[in-house]
Amino acid sequence: MDNDSPEKPQASARTLMPPWLPRAMALALVFFGLFLLADWAFHRLLGLLIILLVAFFVSLAMEPAVAVLVRRGVPRGLATGLVFIGTFACVLAFLAALVTLLVETTTNLAHETPRLLDEGIGWANRVFGQHFTMHDLSQRLLRESDLIEGYARTAADNVWGVSTTVLGGLAQVLTIALFSVYLTAGGPKVRRTVCSMLPPAHQQTFLHAWDLAIDKTGGYLYSRLLLAIVSAIAHGAFLAILGLPNPIALGVWFGVISAFIPTVGTYIAAILPVFVALSVDPLDAVWVIAFAVVYQWVQDYLLQPRITARTVDVNAAIALLAVLAGGALLGAVGALLAIPATATVQAFLSEYVKHYAVTEDPRIEQTTARRKRSAKAPAAD
Repeated sequence: MDNDSPEKPQASARTLMPPWLPRAMALALVFFGLFLLADWAFHRLLGLLIILLVAFFVSLAMEPAVAVLVRRGVPRGLATGLVFIGTFACVLAFLAALVTLLVETTTNLAHETPRLLDEGIGWANRVFGQHFTMHDLSQRLLRESDLIEGYARTAADNVWGVSTTVLGGLAQVLTIALFSVYLTAGGPKVRRTVCSMLPPAHQQTFLHAWDLAIDKTGGYLYSRLLLAIVSAIAHGAFLAILGLPNPIALGVWFGVISAFIPTVGTYIAAILPVFVALSVDPLDAVWVIAFAVVYQWVQDYLLQPRITARTVDVNAAIALLAVLAGGALLGAVGALLAIPATATVQAFLSEYVKHYAVTEDPRIEQTTARRKRSAKAPAAD
């Protein structure tokens, strides 16, 4: 018994560390290092992944128009070029009209600012019983010149940052356009490549999902274009009745912004016409705001449900949730892509998720009142 006692501490020391533990620790460190490397690479490539995602949805939206030209005998590369050239021409025309509107509005406001200030000062004096004059305001502005100079210096310092942001945005747009052209022109090759890596049964599922994505994305774009046309006609006619300058260009501005920016697009689009109206008659600005509010209600509750029911059938609450989620994840890009992506997933699930017949029960529709207790429960003894 005494000879065996010294060997027990050595045996217990050997059992403290199993033979597999060092290898497991080494593997854990390796996997942790790979995770950190993948996380670093993902964050570095996140911008490129977003560009590829946007380019993919742009190619899906352009696919129906390209397919129409291809079926009429136009080579796919030429059809893709024609569709994208037409799209860029429309975008450039819209931007040119927007720049013209901004320049004219700024010029008109600069000429009308003294008159508007005189009218505003006169109204304030009448309402509040004051005796302000333009001379008093100019003297106060001169006394606050340090503050104005500080704002001007800050704006001048930010010019370089704004220029860099604009150039970066243009580079991203060109990159998205380039990838979109490649994906659209090489659509059959991309589909064939993906199908070659899938079993035959899964190939059919993939092609069906691709067709659903094209239908829903194209339907979303078609519904937005219809809403933009209706909004442009309605707002252009109303602005022409008010006698504002450039009513057609302002109507197109209203249509594009209100259609492609969900929920608040009409209110954002109303900012520019309000400034234009201020340079003519401040009362017209009030009428523009009132019409924008009424039209947004009509679009949300009358026009949009009927148009999207034929193109992108997504519940209004789900669409709003999708837009909010997309905006939280990817910003404005995510908000724009949220509805077609949600419509595609919803259509795919509706076909492949098993559904059961629902038994008739008045509780589903809540058409009958709940049964009331005929008598109170007996009290406990």
